Amino acid sequence: MQALEDLVGRMEAGEMSLEESLAAYERGVGLYRSCQAALEQAELRVRLLSDPAQPGDARPFESFDDA
Repeated sequence: MQALEDLVGRMEAGEMSLEESLAAYERGVGLYRSCQAALEQAELRVRLLSDPAQPGDARPFESFDDA
């Protein structure tokens, strides 16, 4: 996550060439996908721990916006 935030900060600073920006964007997409996969795995693990017999019946997490 920190690597993605650092990359976005460098891109927003506007000090990269077009080629560097494109490479950074590509790297950022990869990091985003990696973070998303890690979050999905964490949610699955919590669901399995909450109700191992029926993980599909577990309720989704509430976001801070919903509270």
